[in-house]
Amino acid sequence: MSAVMKAVRAGRTAETLRLLKGMTDPERRALLPELKAVRKELRTDPWGNASRDAHPALHAAGAACHTGAAAAASWLSGSDMRWWQASPELLLQALEGRDNAWLADVAHRLAQRPVSADVPYELMSGLVHRAGCDVPVTDAYVVGWIRHIGSSWASGSILDRLRGEPDLARLVAGLFDLTDLSEVRWLFGDGPNSWQSALAELTRRGSLDRKTMVDACVSRLLRGGAPTDHRVFLPLFELLGLTREEERERTADWIALARDAASPVASHAQSVLASLALDGELSTRLLAEASEGLLFRTEKKLVRAQLVLLGKVLSRDPSAAAELLPVAAQAFGHEDTQLQERALKLVERHAKKVDSDALRDELTLAVEQLTPSLRTRAVDGLGLTGVDREPVVYEEVLPPAPEPVRLAAAPESAVELAEEVSALLAAGGDVATFERALDGLVRQAHQNLDALLEALEPVIVRRHWHTAEPGQWHHADSYFNSYNDLHGTEDALDLLLATLRGGMKTSTLHHALQNGSNSPGCLHVGLSEVFDSRLWEVAYRLRTDPLPLLLSTPTWSTGLLEPDELVDRLGTYRRLGARVAAADFAQALLRVRRADRPVATAAARRAAALGTAEGDRLARWLSKQGPAQPWSTRHTSATRIVVELGELLELQEDFPAEFQRLGRRLAAYGAHWHCSHWNEELRRHWLAALPEQRELVAARIVHDLSGAAVNDIPGPVDILPLLAESGGEAGASVHLCVAYGLGARQAEDRLAAVDALLVLAARGQLDAEGLGTDLGLLVQCGTVKPLRLAESARTAAATGANATIWEMLRHTLPVLLADPETASVRGLGDLLAVAAECAERSGARGELPHLAATAARRGSSRLVTEARRLRDALAAPAR
Repeated sequence: MSAVMKAVRAGRTAETLRLLKGMTDPERRALLPELKAVRKELRTDPWGNASRDAHPALHAAGAACHTGAAAAASWLSGSDMRWWQASPELLLQALEGRDNAWLADVAHRLAQRPVSADVPYELMSGLVHRAGCDVPVTDAYVVGWIRHIGSSWASGSILDRLRGEPDLARLVAGLFDLTDLSEVRWLFGDGPNSWQSALAELTRRGSLDRKTMVDACVSRLLRGGAPTDHRVFLPLFELLGLTREEERERTADWIALARDAASPVASHAQSVLASLALDGELSTRLLAEASEGLLFRTEKKLVRAQLVLLGKVLSRDPSAAAELLPVAAQAFGHEDTQLQERALKLVERHAKKVDSDALRDELTLAVEQLTPSLRTRAVDGLGLTGVDREPVVYEEVLPPAPEPVRLAAAPESAVELAEEVSALLAAGGDVATFERALDGLVRQAHQNLDALLEALEPVIVRRHWHTAEPGQWHHADSYFNSYNDLHGTEDALDLLLATLRGGMKTSTLHHALQNGSNSPGCLHVGLSEVFDSRLWEVAYRLRTDPLPLLLSTPTWSTGLLEPDELVDRLGTYRRLGARVAAADFAQALLRVRRADRPVATAAARRAAALGTAEGDRLARWLSKQGPAQPWSTRHTSATRIVVELGELLELQEDFPAEFQRLGRRLAAYGAHWHCSHWNEELRRHWLAALPEQRELVAARIVHDLSGAAVNDIPGPVDILPLLAESGGEAGASVHLCVAYGLGARQAEDRLAAVDALLVLAARGQLDAEGLGTDLGLLVQCGTVKPLRLAESARTAAATGANATIWEMLRHTLPVLLADPETASVRGLGDLLAVAAECAERSGARGELPHLAATAARRGSSRLVTEARRLRDALAAPAR
């Protein structure tokens, strides 16, 4: 071993560079094979002491020995070097003696790396300085520069640091061109020492060109970006302080920003346009163009402000009515009825000033968007003809109920199977894809293990446990032996691949199979043990006695297994003389369809005719009138409603121990809240394990879903549509899960809950009374915010489900209106508005408890106004 390699392995970076300094380029290149071998060796244990010691010296040595710019840049930015790399000063020292063109090439190549590569800015800027080349304005370089300037360790203010930057103009231009600000957005604060203040001051002093800065701000605000990017550029734009002449020159930009930009940016643009309009510096045509975009926005504040502006302009200039009133009438289609009424008042006030058939024709079309009560008022007040006063017969529109998809047969060739396994490990997949691959592994291992291993070799060599030695923490046997719980399909496939490859000891597999989970007794442990025990059993049988096929592979994407298909598989086992795996058979029993009694009864006769113990067990199971459901009761805590389930004896008889937990009593309180089942994809497999008993799953995940509303955190709400599509009774637990989802903080979570609600309604399984009552109680205890519920209800009603949503809300509102504490809570007026619109559109009639008292209050608040509107809608003559 050469002296250089000894110094590298010992981690003596300074000595390594000293030895390399006296070498020629050919001598340095000759060391590269050894350096690459050491690098490959250290990759097997990146966190070990050897890696920590050797990597800095290895990093510097490789940089010095590579004579090609591309190879040197690749070595310097290698991902395996990132954690224990040499300092930028040592790396620059290693590159001493290179010509300027070479250094510039390396600098620009490093700057082209993605931001996530974390190439040190000091290294890139040092190379640029030594080469005397143009600064590379890339995302990686600009982000590094921003971090460098904004560092809390740097001396002086940000203004002082920026003033000393020789390439200030180019790098500031790069700031506006950044595609992703997430890495540096937190550095842009506010106040006198903020980036925005410093850039505005440099612009005032002439260090930055004013027109260029204004153009860049406008361009970036028009381009948009992430939801919070405007917090960087809008304050800077405001600090630049545009003159009235500059504002007039950019009228088209203000209109575009008001129409399409983020809400704070649109508000700023609207204020500028309003100022121009009121000063007579904005033509009627341009005001109409701006209003068209603003009145289509969903933000009520912006629409209200624009209607106020139109009213002021029309009061000053009645001649603009012909052009502006049709634009104002566009607000008739806004989802907020108060804004509809405000727009109608504006039109009523000024329409008399114009005698125009064209205007009346446009208004006639626009009033069709108003709610029924406002439409009648508009027809009478505006004297419109040609509007059908007869109410349209309401017809409920629900989306078609999703149909389950039949699983394709397992891949017939080992090569095709290996491709599917590789795709699953790389990107995940749904339950059907996983079950198909799992059945394929079992079948191929039984038919031709050698061919399977050959096909899987390219997949296995990329797994993290492939190169680990026995005893290392990331060796498959050590990892799975220390923690028996499988955290998802990736763990499950790794377990099977490692078993096939010989990386798992038979004793480890047997121990896990016999002892089950070692996780605490959280609410999910019964569901997770069903998933885990089946996979551990499959792995054990792959090692000891391969199964010919899996009995429990579902027929349908929901997890259901057709009875005749299971009987056929048991017949194959009998013909081959194969031994049935207990967990696999138990899972098949839980999945087999029993709700279709004629089919189940016929399959039971076929199963009994097999003359095997499993056939008799299946016959008894199919002959039962099922699936049975446990009794349930609910308990209310300070902020949550939770579910308690009783025993289910049929799941405790003749089932393996891991499955019997599902049939035991599920306590509402007392379970360990520490839980390791954080992988959301597991929940899809839990549903597929009990495709005709979704209440058992829902009761165990309702606490998780409550966090989306109670704790304002993203929850596993994406499971709700699958819960609605699953089989079995949709009882109290399922509806409580949907209730929490409708009140979730995140809009995408609420959308998933709306999908679930509509699926249940389309399948005729929605208990609108139970769901509505739950929502009322959850709002009452502060768990669900009325405003969020109103948004969810409005979204569902917009699909055409007005009668369904009214039926739900008519059981929610009495709970809230009867309680003095919740009768005036923020957002209740919005909820009443949705209820009123649904009642008007669906033709609902009758009385709503406690509504009259709310409608009789004094004042014109949103709550009282919408209560009166709902009261009038319910009291209107029947259609």
